[in-house]
Amino acid sequence: MPHHPALSAAQIERFILDGFVRVDEAFPRDLADACRRILWLATGCTEDAPSTWTRPVVRIGDIPNPLFRDAANTPRLCASYDALVGRGRWQPRGSLGTFPIRFPSSEDPGDCGWHIDVSFGIEDEPDFMKWRANVASKGRALLMLFLFSDTREDDAPTRIRVGSHRDIARQLAPHGEEGLSLGELASAGFRESAHRPEVLATGPAGTVYLCHPFLVHAAQPHRGRSPRFLAQPPLLPSVPLDPLRTDGEASPVERAIQLAMSESA
Repeated sequence: MPHHPALSAAQIERFILDGFVRVDEAFPRDLADACRRILWLATGCTEDAPSTWTRPVVRIGDIPNPLFRDAANTPRLCASYDALVGRGRWQPRGSLGTFPIRFPSSEDPGDCGWHIDVSFGIEDEPDFMKWRANVASKGRALLMLFLFSDTREDDAPTRIRVGSHRDIARQLAPHGEEGLSLGELASAGFRESAHRPEVLATGPAGTVYLCHPFLVHAAQPHRGRSPRFLAQPPLLPSVPLDPLRTDGEASPVERAIQLAMSESA
Protein backbone atom coordinates (compact mmCIF):
# COMPACT_ATOMS: atom_id res chain seq x y z
CA MET A 1 0.00 0.00 0.00
CA PRO A 2 1.49 3.42 -0.95
CA HIS A 3 2.39 5.76 1.89
CA HIS A 4 0.21 8.86 2.18
CA PRO A 5 1.80 11.50 4.36
CA ALA A 6 -0.22 12.97 7.18
CA LEU A 7 -0.55 16.70 7.63
CA SER A 8 2.63 18.69 8.11
CA ALA A 9 3.60 20.07 11.51
CA ALA A 10 2.81 23.57 10.20
CA GLN A 11 -0.67 22.50 9.07
CA ILE A 12 -1.36 20.94 12.46
CA GLU A 13 -0.29 24.11 14.27
CA ARG A 14 -2.56 26.17 12.00
CA PHE A 15 -5.41 23.78 12.79
CA ILE A 16 -4.86 24.32 16.53
CA LEU A 17 -4.84 28.12 16.12
CA ASP A 18 -7.34 28.59 13.27
CA GLY A 19 -9.67 25.63 13.84
CA PHE A 20 -9.50 24.09 10.38
CA VAL A 21 -7.21 22.73 7.68
CA ARG A 22 -7.93 22.45 3.96
CA VAL A 23 -6.97 19.11 2.42
CA ASP A 24 -6.55 19.40 -1.34
CA GLU A 25 -7.24 16.38 -3.55
CA ALA A 26 -8.61 14.59 -0.50
CA PHE A 27 -10.57 12.32 -2.84
CA PRO A 28 -10.39 11.95 -6.63
CA ARG A 29 -12.28 14.27 -8.97
CA ASP A 30 -13.75 11.35 -10.91
CA LEU A 31 -15.18 10.02 -7.64
CA ALA A 32 -16.64 13.46 -6.90
CA ASP A 33 -18.23 13.46 -10.37
CA ALA A 34 -19.74 10.01 -9.85
CA CYS A 35 -21.13 10.99 -6.43
CA ARG A 36 -22.58 14.20 -7.87
CA ARG A 37 -24.48 12.21 -10.53
CA ILE A 38 -26.08 10.19 -7.73
CA LEU A 39 -27.00 13.37 -5.88
CA TRP A 40 -28.53 14.99 -8.98
CA LEU A 41 -30.89 12.02 -9.26
CA ALA A 42 -31.81 12.37 -5.59
CA THR A 43 -32.68 16.07 -5.94
CA GLY A 44 -35.43 15.46 -8.49
CA CYS A 45 -33.92 18.34 -10.48
CA THR A 46 -32.28 18.22 -13.90
CA GLU A 47 -28.71 19.39 -14.32
CA ASP A 48 -29.20 21.00 -17.74
CA ALA A 49 -32.64 22.47 -16.95
CA PRO A 50 -32.30 25.41 -14.52
CA SER A 51 -36.08 25.83 -14.63
CA THR A 52 -36.23 22.76 -12.35
CA TRP A 53 -34.05 24.48 -9.73
CA THR A 54 -36.98 25.91 -7.82
CA ARG A 55 -35.63 25.98 -4.24
CA PRO A 56 -32.55 27.68 -2.79
CA VAL A 57 -31.51 24.56 -0.90
CA VAL A 58 -32.44 20.88 -1.24
CA ARG A 59 -31.42 18.55 1.59
CA ILE A 60 -30.72 14.96 0.65
CA GLY A 61 -30.71 12.40 3.44
CA ASP A 62 -28.02 9.84 4.05
CA ILE A 63 -27.28 7.74 0.95
CA PRO A 64 -25.69 4.36 1.81
CA ASN A 65 -23.75 4.14 -1.44
CA PRO A 66 -20.20 2.70 -1.34
CA LEU A 67 -18.93 5.60 -3.46
CA PHE A 68 -19.59 8.02 -0.58
CA ARG A 69 -17.88 5.66 1.84
CA ASP A 70 -14.88 5.55 -0.51
CA ALA A 71 -14.73 9.37 -0.61
CA ALA A 72 -14.73 9.57 3.19
CA ASN A 73 -12.00 7.00 3.75
CA THR A 74 -9.21 7.70 1.27
CA PRO A 75 -5.67 7.06 2.51
CA ARG A 76 -5.00 10.82 2.50
CA LEU A 77 -8.03 11.52 4.68
CA CYS A 78 -7.41 8.62 7.05
CA ALA A 79 -3.84 9.87 7.58
CA SER A 80 -5.27 13.32 8.30
CA TYR A 81 -7.80 11.92 10.78
CA ASP A 82 -4.95 10.13 12.55
CA ALA A 83 -2.95 13.37 12.66
CA LEU A 84 -5.75 15.50 14.12
CA VAL A 85 -7.71 13.06 16.32
CA GLY A 86 -5.20 10.29 17.02
CA ARG A 87 -4.67 6.84 15.56
CA GLY A 88 -7.36 4.47 16.82
CA ARG A 89 -9.43 7.30 18.29
CA TRP A 90 -11.94 7.80 15.43
CA GLN A 91 -14.57 5.70 13.68
CA PRO A 92 -14.41 5.19 9.90
CA ARG A 93 -17.34 6.77 8.09
CA GLY A 94 -19.80 4.35 6.46
CA SER A 95 -21.57 7.20 4.67
CA LEU A 96 -21.56 11.00 4.53
CA GLY A 97 -24.79 12.00 6.24
CA THR A 98 -27.00 14.79 4.91
CA PHE A 99 -26.17 16.77 1.77
CA PRO A 100 -27.32 20.42 1.70
CA ILE A 101 -27.34 21.21 -2.03
CA ARG A 102 -27.54 24.93 -2.75
CA PHE A 103 -28.98 26.33 -5.96
CA PRO A 104 -28.60 29.81 -7.43
CA SER A 105 -31.51 31.81 -6.04
CA SER A 106 -32.56 35.29 -4.92
CA GLU A 107 -34.75 33.66 -2.27
CA ASP A 108 -33.53 33.64 1.36
CA PRO A 109 -32.67 30.02 2.19
CA GLY A 110 -33.49 30.71 5.85
CA ASP A 111 -30.59 28.74 7.32
CA CYS A 112 -27.64 31.13 7.20
CA GLY A 113 -27.09 31.88 10.90
CA TRP A 114 -23.74 31.44 12.65
CA HIS A 115 -23.56 28.24 14.70
CA ILE A 116 -21.54 25.21 15.72
CA ASP A 117 -22.66 21.64 15.07
CA VAL A 118 -23.72 20.34 18.48
CA SER A 119 -23.28 16.65 19.18
CA PHE A 120 -25.33 15.10 21.99
CA GLY A 121 -28.76 15.25 23.59
CA ILE A 122 -30.07 14.65 20.08
CA GLU A 123 -31.94 11.38 20.55
CA ASP A 124 -35.73 11.85 20.72
CA GLU A 125 -35.33 15.64 20.88
CA PRO A 126 -37.10 17.32 17.94
CA ASP A 127 -35.97 20.84 18.89
CA PHE A 128 -32.42 21.13 17.56
CA MET A 129 -31.88 24.30 19.61
CA LYS A 130 -31.87 22.01 22.66
CA TRP A 131 -29.10 19.79 21.28
CA ARG A 132 -25.87 20.17 23.25
CA ALA A 133 -22.08 20.41 23.19
CA ASN A 134 -19.59 20.24 26.05
CA VAL A 135 -15.95 21.17 26.47
CA ALA A 136 -14.84 17.57 25.82
CA SER A 137 -16.78 17.63 22.52
CA LYS A 138 -18.80 14.58 23.51
CA GLY A 139 -19.84 12.63 20.43
CA ARG A 140 -17.85 14.55 17.81
CA ALA A 141 -14.17 14.55 16.92
CA LEU A 142 -14.30 16.76 13.78
CA LEU A 143 -16.67 18.73 11.60
CA MET A 144 -15.92 17.98 7.94
CA LEU A 145 -16.86 19.78 4.74
CA PHE A 146 -16.65 17.62 1.61
CA LEU A 147 -16.82 19.55 -1.66
CA PHE A 148 -18.43 17.49 -4.43
CA SER A 149 -18.55 20.40 -6.88
CA ASP A 150 -16.13 23.18 -7.76
CA THR A 151 -16.97 25.89 -5.25
CA ARG A 152 -16.04 29.50 -5.92
CA GLU A 153 -16.78 32.60 -3.86
CA ASP A 154 -20.23 33.10 -5.47
CA ASP A 155 -21.21 29.41 -5.12
CA ALA A 156 -22.43 29.57 -1.50
CA PRO A 157 -19.22 28.37 0.16
CA THR A 158 -19.48 27.82 3.91
CA ARG A 159 -18.33 30.87 5.88
CA ILE A 160 -15.79 30.16 8.64
CA ARG A 161 -14.77 32.37 11.56
CA VAL A 162 -11.03 31.77 11.92
CA GLY A 163 -10.08 30.86 15.50
CA SER A 164 -13.67 30.87 16.75
CA HIS A 165 -13.32 27.34 18.15
CA ARG A 166 -11.25 28.79 20.97
CA ASP A 167 -14.04 31.25 21.90
CA ILE A 168 -16.53 28.37 22.09
CA ALA A 169 -14.17 26.21 24.19
CA ARG A 170 -13.90 29.03 26.72
CA GLN A 171 -17.70 29.39 26.83
CA LEU A 172 -18.18 25.66 27.38
CA ALA A 173 -15.39 25.14 29.92
CA PRO A 174 -17.32 26.29 33.05
CA HIS A 175 -20.27 24.01 32.25
CA GLY A 176 -18.54 20.63 32.53
CA GLU A 177 -20.13 17.43 31.29
CA GLU A 178 -23.58 19.01 30.86
CA GLY A 179 -22.28 21.69 28.52
CA LEU A 180 -24.62 24.14 26.82
CA SER A 181 -27.45 23.80 24.33
CA LEU A 182 -27.27 25.37 20.90
CA GLY A 183 -29.90 27.84 22.07
CA GLU A 184 -27.78 28.84 25.05
CA LEU A 185 -24.69 29.22 22.91
CA ALA A 186 -26.62 31.28 20.39
CA SER A 187 -28.08 33.63 22.99
CA ALA A 188 -24.74 34.02 24.76
CA GLY A 189 -23.36 34.41 21.67
CA PHE A 190 -21.84 33.55 18.68
CA ARG A 191 -21.24 37.28 19.32
CA GLU A 192 -18.11 36.16 21.18
CA SER A 193 -16.52 35.30 17.85
CA ALA A 194 -17.91 38.21 15.80
CA HIS A 195 -14.49 39.89 15.77
CA ARG A 196 -12.85 36.92 14.07
CA PRO A 197 -11.77 37.15 10.42
CA GLU A 198 -13.86 35.17 7.96
CA VAL A 199 -12.71 32.79 5.26
CA LEU A 200 -14.75 30.92 2.67
CA ALA A 201 -14.57 27.14 2.18
CA THR A 202 -13.86 27.31 -1.55
CA GLY A 203 -12.00 24.84 -3.71
CA PRO A 204 -12.28 22.32 -6.52
CA ALA A 205 -14.33 19.16 -6.21
CA GLY A 206 -12.42 16.68 -4.07
CA THR A 207 -11.38 19.28 -1.48
CA VAL A 208 -12.18 18.59 2.19
CA TYR A 209 -12.05 21.03 5.09
CA LEU A 210 -11.33 19.30 8.38
CA CYS A 211 -12.62 21.54 11.16
CA HIS A 212 -12.46 21.59 14.94
CA PRO A 213 -15.89 20.58 16.29
CA PHE A 214 -16.27 24.01 17.98
CA LEU A 215 -15.61 26.04 14.81
CA VAL A 216 -18.29 28.71 14.25
CA HIS A 217 -19.53 28.64 10.68
CA ALA A 218 -22.52 29.60 8.55
CA ALA A 219 -24.18 28.94 5.23
CA GLN A 220 -24.93 31.72 2.75
CA PRO A 221 -27.15 32.30 -0.30
CA HIS A 222 -25.97 31.08 -3.69
CA ARG A 223 -25.13 33.97 -6.04
CA GLY A 224 -23.34 31.95 -8.72
CA ARG A 225 -24.52 29.86 -11.63
CA SER A 226 -23.81 26.22 -10.81
CA PRO A 227 -25.37 24.34 -7.86
CA ARG A 228 -23.04 23.59 -4.96
CA PHE A 229 -22.83 19.99 -3.73
CA LEU A 230 -21.51 19.48 -0.20
CA ALA A 231 -21.52 16.91 2.59
CA GLN A 232 -20.90 18.01 6.18
CA PRO A 233 -20.61 14.87 8.31
CA PRO A 234 -19.00 14.56 11.72
CA LEU A 235 -16.02 12.35 12.36
CA LEU A 236 -17.11 10.34 15.37
CA PRO A 237 -14.70 9.47 18.18
CA SER A 238 -14.08 5.83 19.11
CA VAL A 239 -12.89 6.91 22.58
CA PRO A 240 -13.95 10.07 24.44
CA LEU A 241 -11.89 13.19 23.91
CA ASP A 242 -10.17 14.46 27.06
CA PRO A 243 -8.92 18.06 26.96
CA LEU A 244 -7.63 17.65 30.52
CA ARG A 245 -5.29 14.77 29.70
CA THR A 246 -1.74 15.15 30.98
CA ASP A 247 -0.18 12.00 29.53
CA GLY A 248 1.53 13.83 26.66
CA GLU A 249 -0.79 12.16 24.15
CA ALA A 250 -3.22 15.04 23.57
CA SER A 251 -4.40 15.20 19.97
CA PRO A 252 -4.47 18.52 18.09
CA VAL A 253 -8.25 18.67 18.68
CA GLU A 254 -7.62 18.37 22.43
CA ARG A 255 -4.62 20.70 22.32
CA ALA A 256 -6.75 23.44 20.77
CA ILE A 257 -9.18 23.18 23.69
CA GLN A 258 -6.29 23.22 26.16
CA LEU A 259 -4.92 26.36 24.47
CA ALA A 260 -8.28 28.10 24.72
CA MET A 261 -8.61 27.28 28.41
CA SER A 262 -5.07 28.49 29.11
CA GLU A 263 -5.86 31.77 27.35
CA SER A 264 -8.73 32.37 29.81
CA ALA A 265 -6.71 31.39 32.88
